[in-house]
Amino acid sequence: MPVLFLNIIKLLFIVLLFLFLWQVARSIRSHVGTNPGARQEGTGAELVLLTGSEETRRVRVRHQGHVVGRSPDADIHIDDPYASEFHARVGLQDERVIVHDLGSTNGTYVNGRRVTNPTSASRGDTVQIGKTILEVR
Repeated sequence: MPVLFLNIIKLLFIVLLFLFLWQVARSIRSHVGTNPGARQEGTGAELVLLTGSEETRRVRVRHQGHVVGRSPDADIHIDDPYASEFHARVGLQDERVIVHDLGSTNGTYVNGRRVTNPTSASRGDTVQIGKTILEVR
């Protein structure tokens, strides 16, 4: 009986370890945003940094998206103490700019409205991350 019990415990441990590693891989994939099949050409939409401690920058929006945040590993690094390390993802879906909050502490806003689900943004709309404002053009 003790041998059977130990083998069941070992099997449960292996299953839990596999599930943990699978969740870690999913989390990394969602932050990195790698999608080998995604098209690189876009609609010409770009993000323009309007406020913050950095000079004005322009970034062309990619289909697979950009992770915006305070981390040096973010695709678009912003120097804003109110932004999370990996704050939001901005990308293209069906030729529309989509903004998705990544569980940030202070929230992501499109035209002053808090983003709780992936939200579409049009040209001229503003995206606020911390105290930094990006405009979709």
